[in-house]
Amino acid sequence: MPDREFFRQDALTLAQALVGKLIVRSFPDGSEKRLRITETEAYCGVEDTACHAHKGKTKRAEILWRDGGTIYVYLCYGMHNLMNIVSGREGEPQAVLIRCCEGFEGPGKLTKELSVDRSFNGLDILDCGGLRIEDDGMQVDIIKLPRVGIAYAEPADREALWRFKLKK
Repeated sequence: MPDREFFRQDALTLAQALVGKLIVRSFPDGSEKRLRITETEAYCGVEDTACHAHKGKTKRAEILWRDGGTIYVYLCYGMHNLMNIVSGREGEPQAVLIRCCEGFEGPGKLTKELSVDRSFNGLDILDCGGLRIEDDGMQVDIIKLPRVGIAYAEPADREALWRFKLKK
């Protein structure tokens, strides 16, 4: 399992490092779901106009200022929970959106499959008990693409190749 320093990497580095890792959801009945992460997006702090931190330390976004490894779940379009993992050190607001896993294209479908809701918001992925990242050593090739769903961002941020996808 990755350690704290793994999650303290900057968002661009962590987003690429998470591709190919396993996200494991443990349930109260002892069962688990293990899915391979196939796509992530990096959100790089207050200067990134697509990042929730861009507008400052709001109630919704305050989680982004926590230490790397903090889970950030927010509601999108009033119906989809989207899961991010805060990256960097405390006080450096950045995060990685877990966008897709094998068999689940889209961050809303992924959280639904894993039963991840806003009750996970603010928990530490290293000790929350119900969710963790595992590294089984899979070697990956990554494709770099522009992020999606950020029409509100400045052109340079919309065009940045900060979406990372497992090459099939």
